[in-house]
Amino acid sequence: MRASRRHLKKLTAFEQKTGWRYSITATDIRHMWGIVGSHQIQFLDALHRDHTEVEDRVRTNKAIGPANLPSQPWQINTAWMLAANLAADLDTWLRLLTLHDQDSLEDAGPDTMRLRLHHLPARLARHARRRILRIERTWPWAAAFTTAWNRITQLPAAT
Repeated sequence: MRASRRHLKKLTAFEQKTGWRYSITATDIRHMWGIVGSHQIQFLDALHRDHTEVEDRVRTNKAIGPANLPSQPWQINTAWMLAANLAADLDTWLRLLTLHDQDSLEDAGPDTMRLRLHHLPARLARHARRRILRIERTWPWAAAFTTAWNRITQLPAAT
């Protein structure tokens, strides 16, 4: 693959000469029975690249909870892990269902999501037996939040 800016310092002399970055993928997969073309190198490369998304999700989930265990007792940490995994699942579903076309938020990390969506500068008011959420007009991610909220409320009820 073409060398990116972050890899330019670590290129070998041959890679600098050609402008390409070379990498090795070691695997024990020779052929996946029933999948046409699975013995080809392009299939294995795509399979390994797809797995990086799984590893990225695991890294994100660790940033949400397991990296911050609150206590010494095992029971408290077990409850913390359960809550952290639920939060990670809710975050993943929020991204899939509502933020799929928001470029700045679909791949954002947990800290960015907290800053832009979860810490909402708004006021919840009541008027005529209705609740009204008043979002600060100058908040740059108000449109993203309202789009996500409208998409969530339009989902069909689970049966």
